[in-house]
Amino acid sequence: MTNREAFAAVALAAVACDGTLGREEAHALRRQLEYRSLYRDSSEAEMGELFDQLLTIMRGSGVEGLIDQALPKLNIVQKESALAVAAHLVHADRKVTGDERDFLQHLAESINLPDGEASMIVRAIEALNRDSLGD
Repeated sequence: MTNREAFAAVALAAVACDGTLGREEAHALRRQLEYRSLYRDSSEAEMGELFDQLLTIMRGSGVEGLIDQALPKLNIVQKESALAVAAHLVHADRKVTGDERDFLQHLAESINLPDGEASMIVRAIEALNRDSLGD
């Protein structure tokens, strides 16, 4: 697995961790990746092939297995970004299920960032996506 595949794997796992991958989630996933340098020049067919490959791995190994294969391929900065993107994808609809919460916790623990940095990233993304103005 390349770092390009690994970063996309983390994002895919975030939208699929609750057992469903809806059309809206797939579009949000695509939007999160399309302007990043690793994917910017990829055609729709190339992106489709990438996700087909990752879905095959996920079907065989599960979400955690996909993450466990992906994380060693990312450097520390890529891991921070992958965690932020995953948290954003999980929180974007403002409804976080138990499976999604468990996924983010597993991901944050697996990344092993120093000094609680992973939890700070997740909390910042939660705050960004919270509709606190309506409360």
